[in-house]
Amino acid sequence: MAMKATDLARLKGTKIMGQMKQARAAGKPGAAPAADRREQRKLDQAAGLVPFAVKLDQRLVVQVTALAASRGLSMTEVVDELLRRGLGIPPYGQDA
Repeated sequence: MAMKATDLARLKGTKIMGQMKQARAAGKPGAAPAADRREQRKLDQAAGLVPFAVKLDQRLVVQVTALAASRGLSMTEVVDELLRRGLGIPPYGQDA
């Protein structure tokens, strides 16, 4: 089914707006250049990282976010540490 001219124009506008947002985010002072998503996914896979989505209570997320901010760590690092402690697994890199 062929698309109408108005639908094509709307999609083109959406694409342009997305590109503008990315350009603005990349141009912010102090912002690290974003790695290509495909490249980042390959790096994560090579490191043995697997995306894992969960639904958590909002209060718990606020506490974990605050802990990460206070320690200068990423959410991934804090959640990894908390899960390892809870399961009794040694910290990453100290596996027996």
